Amino acid sequence: MNDDTSLSAPPRRTRGIVLLLPAVLGLAGALFVLRRPLMMSAPMCAAGRWHGCFDTFNGVVLMTLVTVPLAVLVAWALAYRRRAAGVPSAWRLSLAEVGMVHGTVPFLWLTTMPGAEPGVAPARVSLVPLRDLVTMGSLGIAGNLLVFASLGFFAPMRFAALASVPRILALGAGCSVLVETAQYVLRLDRVSSVDDVLVNALGAVLAGLASRRWWRTAAGPSDGPRPAVAPAG
Repeated sequence: MNDDTSLSAPPRRTRGIVLLLPAVLGLAGALFVLRRPLMMSAPMCAAGRWHGCFDTFNGVVLMTLVTVPLAVLVAWALAYRRRAAGVPSAWRLSLAEVGMVHGTVPFLWLTTMPGAEPGVAPARVSLVPLRDLVTMGSLGIAGNLLVFASLGFFAPMRFAALASVPRILALGAGCSVLVETAQYVLRLDRVSSVDDVLVNALGAVLAGLASRRWWRTAAGPSDGPRPAVAPAG
């Protein structure tokens, strides 16, 4: 038993390094592609100006990247407190909580960002499925897939009640409906589309499937059949 455990540790460490390298390379590639638009908004954000920083796509992306070290520090602090209290899976829970917030709030900010004529243009609704996918384009579809991807990835790791594909789908669709409803009620000069709900929910499900290995492991013992209680006497 001890020999098996000692032999299994190096492969796990190697697997983690192998998974970390593509993630670092992917982040470096994304920064290389976005370096010019991000640098355009950097002076505005550094000066604390609202216009040109927090009301633009480039500015929100820049602030999201800048606050990554702070998010890691918060996750470490939460994990440290949990480990001191003897809470199992301290790192998993802490990373899931911080990941849900840090990966979802920027996209919610972008989706609720007003259009050209907020409060003036009439509210628009599109309830015909798949009609708006053509006008979204590949970039729009990719962006909609990422809106609740972090929520679908981390939520089942944090909450055992959400550790199933149908519940992740319901979570993504429900949150998307709330966002589309807010766009309509607040008259943000944006189209409230059923296709946005479909693509957002699909993104949450795909992200949830990507993290299934971790949340299935955490929820596995509670999902199994319970032993029958023997009758007394």
